[in-house]
Parts: sequence; C-alpha cells; structure tokens
Amino acid sequence: MPKHVLRRVMTATAAAVGTLALGLTDATAHATPPLDYVALGDSYSAGSGVLPVDPSNLLCLRSTANYPHVIAARTGADLDDVTCGAAQTSHFTQAQYPGVPPQVDALSADTDLVTLTIGGNDNGTFINAITACGTAGVLSGGKGSPCKDKHGTSFDDEIEADTYPALKAALRSVRAAAPGARVAALGYPWIMPAAADPSCFLKLPVAAGDVPYLRGIQAHLNQVVERAAKETGVTFVDFSGVSEGHDACKPAGTRWIEPLLFGNSLVPVHPNALGERRMAEHTMEVLGLS
Repeated sequence: MPKHVLRRVMTATAAAVGTLALGLTDATAHATPPLDYVALGDSYSAGSGVLPVDPSNLLCLRSTANYPHVIAARTGADLDDVTCGAAQTSHFTQAQYPGVPPQVDALSADTDLVTLTIGGNDNGTFINAITACGTAGVLSGGKGSPCKDKHGTSFDDEIEADTYPALKAALRSVRAAAPGARVAALGYPWIMPAAADPSCFLKLPVAAGDVPYLRGIQAHLNQVVERAAKETGVTFVDFSGVSEGHDACKPAGTRWIEPLLFGNSLVPVHPNALGERRMAEHTMEVLGLS
C-alpha cells in the first residue's frame, strides 16, 4: 500500500478511535446514577412472614422479598431498608428496640425516594380489631354483628383522634429529613371482602355483620393516611381498587393477604409474597417507575 494511502487510513482510524473514546467518556459522565432509596414503615413494608428473612435484624422480621426489595431490584435503586415489623408512627423519630434507631435517621439530603406504610399499629388498631372481632365471631357462631355492637365507633374514634395527627407528624419528619426526596405513603390492601363469605369463616372467624364493620375501619385508616399524605406533600398510593378481590378470604395464588387461620405464612393477616410483589408493581406504576 502506498505510504500516503497508509497515512490516511491510520489518520482515519485514529480519529474514529478518538471519537469512540470521547463518546464513551461522555456517556459515562452523563449516566444516570441509581436512585438513593430508603424504605420505612411497619410489617406491611417489611414483608413480615414472607421468606427469606433478612438476618441482619431478626427483631424486625424483615423479608428480603418485601415490596421495597422488589422495587429496588426492578429499578436498580440503591436500597436502604429500615422497615420493621410492629413499627408505629412514633418509631420514625424514636428507637423501636435497642439497636434499632429511629427510622428517619436513615434519611438525608441525598435521599431520592422514600416509601412507607405506617399507622396500622398505632392504638393497636389492626391487632385489636381483628382479635376482638375474631373472638366475638367465634362466640356468636358467625351470626350477627357482636363486635360492632360492643365496640361501636371506638376504633374509628381512635383513628381520627390519635392516628391521623400522628401520621401527619411522622410524614413531616420524613419531609424534613429528606427535603429533596419523592415520598410515597402506601395504603393497606384489603384484608376483608366487601361482604361476608360463609366459606371463609374457618379462615377469618368474623361474624357476618362484622365483616363490613372491619372493612369500614380499614377504609377509615386508609382515608386518614391519604389525608395526611396530601397535607404534607406526600404521594398516596391507593390500593382500594387494585386489591379488590385479593383479600384474605380468597384462595392461595389469588389472595394478597394471608388469613388469620390455615394460611401459608408465619405471620397471619399480612401480605404474602404475591401481595408484596403487587404492592411494589402498583407503587411503581403510580410513581412512574415502571
């Protein structure tokens, strides 16, 4: 090959290599860093009862297949999961157990995304209502509305008077600790069906008239979560539509929530693995992450 032709080929090759290197350097410089994602909340966030269990803190009964882990895996986010079973709103700013610091301590000005479920354990709302109505249902043989007759509006009164302001305070603490983050407060998927299902009594021993009563209590809780979220600039993720037909009375493979008895989870009346995945997927859809 003539020397002048060889020089042209070498020059062109060098230019092409230089352009490629510049392009790669530019692409690397402008690559989007992963989201700095912090997950807060109670056992519905922690996925308590879903295997495998995170061995780093067995007190919190946190699953590595909970909805925060699903979101992180699908988005490539850098996840710091400080969710903890039995957490109340107070545990956002106070230690829950020795060695388990306040959850907002995980937040910073660099946090990009925060998700949480919280409020169901305040005043013992979930456990007290389920226990009271389950006991009353067994004693009544599933007839009438013995739980409603005994407790009336007491659960709703506590939600309105105590849980609602506590939720607002907790969400404000999140906003203050992570001022630049997008924050999503998730509602709780349906535990009870819309109407009594006699075939479900062995799994959820709630009297027929107390099924809508319990569902109404949960609806009220979700409403105050939504209200507190809107008043603090937080995105509310509503599960009232998408979780319909996936309550604890439905068969395995359909239900998102495990029943009180004869379920497939270590922790009853909590989301199973399917429920955690669906919670992740709907949250991603609402936040535009999918």
